[in-house]
Amino acid sequence: MNGVIGRLIDEVTSAVYENDPQLLERYGERGRVKCREDNEHHFRHLETAYLMKEKAIFTDYALWLSEILSRHGMEPGHLIDNFREIDAALQRTPELSVELREGYGLLLDAAVHRLRQLERQPGGGS
Repeated sequence: MNGVIGRLIDEVTSAVYENDPQLLERYGERGRVKCREDNEHHFRHLETAYLMKEKAIFTDYALWLSEILSRHGMEPGHLIDNFREIDAALQRTPELSVELREGYGLLLDAAVHRLRQLERQPGGGS
């Protein structure tokens, strides 16, 4: 990952753990490492969806990942919070073009919308 994106991944990972201290208690330092790795994957999928101009690449990834994370006791809300942190970090990063920030933001919003639909389904929050 390039320097700016690497820095954003570090910021987002720190914010996720600052906003939910129970994550460290529950998953330990290994969980923080996995969170950073997950954020690397998030950015790779964002980049691919953005370049291909195909929203489904990212939304399908988000739904697939949510299912995987649910097996480890994570709710869709955890992923939603992570995506919101990514969007916030992007918006305060002037080194990235407005077009890229807006494009990634639209992809993140679409994924959050799909994850919220998943939460509303019976059994979707567990």
